[in-house]
Amino acid sequence: MTSSTIVNRYANALADVVTAPNSVIPPAEAMAQLRTFYASTSSVPELQAVLASPAVPKARKRAVIRSIAATLGLKQVIVNFLLVLSDRRRWSALHEVIDALDLVLDQHLGFERAEVKSAYQLSDAQGNELQRELERVAGRKIRLSIAIDPELIGGVTARVGSTVYDGSVRGQLAKMRQSFAANRF
Repeated sequence: MTSSTIVNRYANALADVVTAPNSVIPPAEAMAQLRTFYASTSSVPELQAVLASPAVPKARKRAVIRSIAATLGLKQVIVNFLLVLSDRRRWSALHEVIDALDLVLDQHLGFERAEVKSAYQLSDAQGNELQRELERVAGRKIRLSIAIDPELIGGVTARVGSTVYDGSVRGQLAKMRQSFAANRF
């Protein structure tokens, strides 16, 4: 595991490049290309071992990265970023850097993360409507992360920053229980 300071340094550096006005690649495409590269290489343990090994010459690693990147059609800025990670012996941090970059890009682009738990799988229309409503209530752009919570009876809960919006049946029942308890004679 690489320190979060180092991971964030690489994520911020790439975020600065892809969000610059003269960037040759949109942030979403940069994320997609990094994820594609990671998925392609992480599925082959031997390849990961070669790319992470200090015993393998730098030139050999660079050739492997360039070959895979060419096959995937990656933009040069992404290839250069991958080469820097390899040259600096930070290859094992690639997945962490991608995750950190996702968060940093959201910050750069003005998105707030919302963690939503639903009793069941939401349709695209329901997810879009929920996103619009959360954006209206929160007053900023929202990026949803939706998970199924089988313990919910029905409805959804959403956490935006430190605020929790509880639209679940379980939450409504708890509010009713509290109301009845407060109004006892």
